[in-house]
Amino acid sequence: MGLNVLVIGAGMYVAGRGTDSYGTILPSLFRAVKEGKIATISVASTTTTSSEQLLEKAAGLNKLMGTKILVEVSQDYNQFLAEDSRPDCVFVSTPDHTHFEITKKFIENKVPCMVVKPLAPTLAEVKKLIDLQTKHETYGAVEFHKRFDKSNLMLKEALTSGRLGEPLYFLVQYSQKKSIPTEVFKSWVDQTNIFQYLGIHYVDIIYFVTGATPLRVMALGQKSYLPSVGVDNYDSIQAMIEWQMPSGHLFNSSFVTNWIESEKAPAMSDQRIKVVGTLGKFEANQKDRGIHHLDDSGYQEPNPYFSAYFPNAKGEKELSGYGVESLLTFIDDIKALKSGKNSWQDYEENRATFSQSLVPTQVIEAANQSLRKNGQWITLS
Repeated sequence: MGLNVLVIGAGMYVAGRGTDSYGTILPSLFRAVKEGKIATISVASTTTTSSEQLLEKAAGLNKLMGTKILVEVSQDYNQFLAEDSRPDCVFVSTPDHTHFEITKKFIENKVPCMVVKPLAPTLAEVKKLIDLQTKHETYGAVEFHKRFDKSNLMLKEALTSGRLGEPLYFLVQYSQKKSIPTEVFKSWVDQTNIFQYLGIHYVDIIYFVTGATPLRVMALGQKSYLPSVGVDNYDSIQAMIEWQMPSGHLFNSSFVTNWIESEKAPAMSDQRIKVVGTLGKFEANQKDRGIHHLDDSGYQEPNPYFSAYFPNAKGEKELSGYGVESLLTFIDDIKALKSGKNSWQDYEENRATFSQSLVPTQVIEAANQSLRKNGQWITLS
């Protein structure tokens, strides 16, 4: 039988609110319905307006994908905590600072959760969720979809095989358009920043591809453009992290992030990673995937590997990409749990579980402390 799935949140990542897209979570779940993995989809948002917008997106998505999938909407996720209303799993895609309280309630009721990054902004909250997960023996995962990007898997292989030698330094450049902090996230942007919201992706990737432990963190930021338009947040944050490999070898990672990319940029995000080791280097431009598209609507450099629609032999639109794979892997994991094939502990080593989120959370918390202390190094215990 298919799963009964609840999504909490109805924003950009769920259904593309504020953009011309349909987001990532809802289209991925529509695909899972077509494949017989999901029986029902419910979405809990905060207002009737966001629910109405979600239903409009669902209607457009049905037309695009040639489906007739019904989505139940609600403005109160608490109704799904009742024993006779509990879903088989939950996707939490809400503002960063709300993740802990929402996820806590469902884990306490033994409902598996996948939470968009960061799992929570503080280490204390993450540790509490891990304790609850263990106590209630419930699966919890974080939606670190970059672990499914083939270019990052190639990097992992290059490092683990030894072909790059010992890593010396990582350089990460990551930026997003101004409309994200000034429009899309304006109601809660004061609860996050560019490094916490986006930089954490590559903190996790460095941890994922090396298995290293962060030792200390420092961060500096600049406020100029965003405050001038009424948003009290950092235009740009630069962070440095010192890591230690299991062998004892030390290396550094430098992050240059900003939230003031031009609205005329050909992609929503500009993201690049470079790794230099003792035997070689690895560079990946994860914005320019080799497709340059120009028409009367403007110039674009689309990423066909994250979440994109492709026509099948019948002319129907099919969805694929590493963003989709991340979400559908969680659905497959839940089905395996319900069938008794696996236990929640089986995923601790090969998924981005709550415990896997300890390292990236340590780093973003330390970076926020360093920002408040004008770039002081923060040593991690």
